[in-house]
Amino acid sequence: MARTIQTSVVTEVPGPQSKAATKKLDTFFDSRAVHFVVDYEKSSGNYIVDVDGNKYLDVYSQIASIPVGYNNPALVAAAQSPLMVAALVNRPAIGNFPSRDWHDILKDGLLRVAPKGLDHIFTAQSGSEANELAFKASFMFYRRKERGHGVEWTDEEIKSCLDNAKPGSPDLAVLSFANSFHGRGFGSLSTTRSKAVHKLDIPSFKWPQAPFPALKYPLDKHVEENAAEEQRCLDEVERQITSWHCPVAALIVEPIQSEGGDNHASAVFFQGLRDLTKKHGVVMIVDEVQTGFGATGKFWAHEHWNLTSPPDIVTFSKKAQTAGYFFGDRMLIPDKAYRQFNTWMGDPARAVLSKAVVGEILEKNLVEECARVGDALYAELGKLAQKHPQHIRNLRGKGYGTYISFDTKDSAALVRSMKELGVNVGTCGVQTVRLRPMLIFEESHIPILITALDKALSLNR
Repeated sequence: MARTIQTSVVTEVPGPQSKAATKKLDTFFDSRAVHFVVDYEKSSGNYIVDVDGNKYLDVYSQIASIPVGYNNPALVAAAQSPLMVAALVNRPAIGNFPSRDWHDILKDGLLRVAPKGLDHIFTAQSGSEANELAFKASFMFYRRKERGHGVEWTDEEIKSCLDNAKPGSPDLAVLSFANSFHGRGFGSLSTTRSKAVHKLDIPSFKWPQAPFPALKYPLDKHVEENAAEEQRCLDEVERQITSWHCPVAALIVEPIQSEGGDNHASAVFFQGLRDLTKKHGVVMIVDEVQTGFGATGKFWAHEHWNLTSPPDIVTFSKKAQTAGYFFGDRMLIPDKAYRQFNTWMGDPARAVLSKAVVGEILEKNLVEECARVGDALYAELGKLAQKHPQHIRNLRGKGYGTYISFDTKDSAALVRSMKELGVNVGTCGVQTVRLRPMLIFEESHIPILITALDKALSLNR
């Protein structure tokens, strides 16, 4: 059971020591986005401590990437194990020289929680890279189907690809959605549609985007309108697939559009996407970088949809502590070695840590606990929304564990006030406050969060 303690803020936020450390860091590292400087040795469980001694309940968890708490004993033990030492000191080029333990690290870790029907894995180093690699796999898969199985490349294809020209470098596209976020690499950034600051001045692939449903809340009072909105978006997806200037090889979608504002859609919408991708031979990629590993009350958020057939690819990172993608069809393995390859192909040290995370989650039933605690948290937020109807709008995430959010007039100001009251929380979209507690967040932590939020809302009237 996670220890519940009171928060303690003894200085302004950021405090003098944090400001001094940030200024020092800024001499050679861009520190403009720093919130405060952390004392990780003193941070524990659900609580993050800064260098000024301020202790915060952390419901942002390093942009949704800390799964089982700061300085979790099981993770510390994994970090001190001979397996970890070997992985850190002798970082291998996994594709050429995997360790004798690599099979078991994957089998006993990530593959224990592989999405249903997806029993193959490709490891990577970040969510952006995972999506980039998923795009590459989709393109090679598409062209392999076009050529025919076992058909060799032509001399013209081999020569032209080195000039970035057809036919070796074909025109193919990935369809994404308005307000999506899939990373900051060239391919992943081309599918990111949430904030201009991410994309300005960067050349991009000219790929299609479709609208993502803009649901009205509360859901039970807008059933027909929301169904019509989702159908409108599905119709546009099909129009884009069938009319784009080049073949759409893949479609990528987040179960909940996180950076774009915590935008939800129904299981019916996602089943519609699956039907369209199957109908038109498009690879369906589900980006679970932020939603995966339990925060929605299911290990994978797409489990909420009960699809008739699984997605083709599921990408992951953040709470997994490592990155990559799962897939089921072996045709998604390129037809020749070295086509999907880089020096490290992931990081065994992070995979060892991921194995420990998986063990903690399964042994302590943390996904089920997250679902239960999330229901209680949502109920308390609902009461607070009645008290502050102008400041908590479009409360969403019911039935999705602690993956809860709401819109407010000035999300940045509210988050600042929350820090001063001892709760670290984050924003997304234009005016959304998103809650991203760790999986060890318990009912006993709810009053701390609700009390601070109530006070902050009163201060920001």
